[in-house]
Amino acid sequence: MAGNQKFPSDLLLVAGLVILMDIFVLIPVLSGSIIRTALGLPLILFLPGYALIAMLFPEKSGLEGMERIALSVAMSVSVVPLIGLALNYTPWEIKEMPLITSVSIFTLIVLTIAYVRRNYLPADRKFDVPFRALTLTLLLGITGKTESKTEKNLRIILILSFLILIGTGVYVILVPQDKETYTEFYVLGANGTANNYKTDYIQGESGTYFIGITNNEYRTMDYTMEVRLENQSLPLPENLQHIKLANNKTLVEPLKIKPSVEGENMKLEFLLFNETEKNIPYKDLHLWINVGEEV
Repeated sequence: MAGNQKFPSDLLLVAGLVILMDIFVLIPVLSGSIIRTALGLPLILFLPGYALIAMLFPEKSGLEGMERIALSVAMSVSVVPLIGLALNYTPWEIKEMPLITSVSIFTLIVLTIAYVRRNYLPADRKFDVPFRALTLTLLLGITGKTESKTEKNLRIILILSFLILIGTGVYVILVPQDKETYTEFYVLGANGTANNYKTDYIQGESGTYFIGITNNEYRTMDYTMEVRLENQSLPLPENLQHIKLANNKTLVEPLKIKPSVEGENMKLEFLLFNETEKNIPYKDLHLWINVGEEV
């Protein structure tokens, strides 16, 4: 073991870029800036792969610099979709904030392991980034210095990767992207799940449901809600009559229903109206309930 030494400059740079990106995501005043997009592209297309390659090949003899850069792009393009696939099976789903957070945590963990592995190697065997030598190599390549076929192919892959990265960044920054706007509206049973709904009542009996609303409209919304039984409005608590909900926020509130009439296969409607249309429901759900005579 070589002992404790300063944190490698390349790993420190990658960690710094990841943390900087997270700052631009988490601070609202910075989240809408172009810098966030500029930082987000390498976070998705380069940094996770570089951290993974640094962990797998901590020695100088493992890979050359050009090979590391090319493989970093390839590994990032492979790892990030796998993280997204894993998120799809979690309550957070594949959304911007969970994806960026997961990729950032993955990258920082792998960077830590890469540092530990390097730290166990003698100084003459550790991989480091010779920034000055790399610059000279690129300049010599541009001026036409003779190089092997492998080096030439790797250089072409690297140049194409950077051109794609830059082109993607310019497209995202300059071309307006239409964001899908929608509201999630759902009703859950008494145990907070999408089953075991109370549908059979005795006259005078109450039942509890959970009302869920998620705002994905990219702006704060003012909703109003109404519950009807056979087209007759039922009383609602004030917090569910008028609902102000910020973007990307979810409201889940219990609602106690007490049917006012008897009958079979009666339609119990849950109607959600947005701030622009007060007569036509923006979202609607319903259950069929039975209300029998009081014993």
